[in-house]
Amino acid sequence: MKKKVSFLLCSLFIALKLLVLTGCAGIVPPTGGPKDTIPPRLVMALPADSATNVKIPKFVLTFDEYIDITDPAQNVMISPSPKKTPLIDHNLKKITVKFRDSLEENTTYTIDFGNSIKDIDEGNVLRNFTYVFSTGTKIADGGFGGKVILAETGKTDSTLLVILHRNLNDTAIYKSTPRYIAKINGKGEFVFRYLEPGKYNAFVLPNEYLKMYDDSTKTFAFLDSTITISNATKPVVFYAYQEFKKKDKTSSASNISKSNTKKEEKFIKFTTSLISGHQQDLLSNLQINFCRRLQLLDSSKIILCDTDYNPIAGVKIGLDTSKTIASIGFNWKEATDFRLIIAKDAAKDTNGNILLKGDTLKFNTAKESEYGSITLKFSNLDFAKHPVLQIISNDKLQESVPLEGNIFKRKLYWPGDYIVRILYDANRNGVWDAGNYKNRQQPEIVLDKNWKVNIKANWDNETEIKL
Repeated sequence: MKKKVSFLLCSLFIALKLLVLTGCAGIVPPTGGPKDTIPPRLVMALPADSATNVKIPKFVLTFDEYIDITDPAQNVMISPSPKKTPLIDHNLKKITVKFRDSLEENTTYTIDFGNSIKDIDEGNVLRNFTYVFSTGTKIADGGFGGKVILAETGKTDSTLLVILHRNLNDTAIYKSTPRYIAKINGKGEFVFRYLEPGKYNAFVLPNEYLKMYDDSTKTFAFLDSTITISNATKPVVFYAYQEFKKKDKTSSASNISKSNTKKEEKFIKFTTSLISGHQQDLLSNLQINFCRRLQLLDSSKIILCDTDYNPIAGVKIGLDTSKTIASIGFNWKEATDFRLIIAKDAAKDTNGNILLKGDTLKFNTAKESEYGSITLKFSNLDFAKHPVLQIISNDKLQESVPLEGNIFKRKLYWPGDYIVRILYDANRNGVWDAGNYKNRQQPEIVLDKNWKVNIKANWDNETEIKL
């Protein structure tokens, strides 16, 4: 009996000790495993994906996890385009699409969700997801693709759409919604699938509600002829353009607002193009930028002088077409001090206002050693297309030079990073010209292959450019 009691007491002691040790130990939560990087997966569709002889206008897509859909009105493309916008809703793991008008007979439909579907937890995107069905006995197998390039810059714009019209009338683009729509990716590429074979007119427009060419400031592109769709249609390239640029309403409103203040009503202000406020570039004119449009610029009251205030001959002064920028042109010599005298009444705006007071600008020109020389060697230039060299800095066109040979040289060029482009100047006027759909005139083309040029000060900079 004593042995049993002793054994029970010993066991109880050991159990209590283990309990105390366990209670004192830190509690470690279980690990959650690797991060989920897998996008949602379609597990069921009613009707099934690629189904034929579909008659019902409602579609339910079920995924393997909880999902979200981003702005379906903008991101989901349905082709052929319904007259009424379908209702698209999502709840938990399901997306429901309900057509509000009758489905066309013997027609293949695609619902292109693009990259709008993602999972709730990690935001993993289901990319380029498309659901397809047919109201006839087969899925259409026509398709084609290609690329859209902005003709003026040679760049791409993924916000644009490529659209197809079955109505071959030239006025359809002005009055009708398109039959088919495709998005453009970041590389400027697009692709149509499951198209009904036949002839179409193809265009490029912004992704806006009407999808019609009702404004000549819209970015637009067209092909020179209709395109025949089959299961082996060759790729095409669109060159998009704006026939007319939009006016900056914000800037105009800002100027009006400024002109309504008492101070701005009484006097004109100006700024200059001087570098750091005191240095003049050897290669450009000195510019005086006025805050408002001028009615009068009296060039006799703007005088360029030496340091002894002796007037200098050979100076040309003019006002640009906007009537806000006065340019002082002169054959600048390096490392030279100048004085520019601007009389109080040298400029007058449309309200008769003048400067608050006269001013004298003290500045000096840069040294030649602050510049670098530039040599560009081209290969495979097509001179029959009248190439024009465009030099770009900070997305602004700095210079356009018609090319007559394979080598471009300049003794002095301001240091910095530049982009080189080639304009094929069809009409030889030295500038890029937009297209015109009514006249069936395509825009002039600019090649931008991301040719970069770095110019270092006091250095001979040479770059080879292969087209």
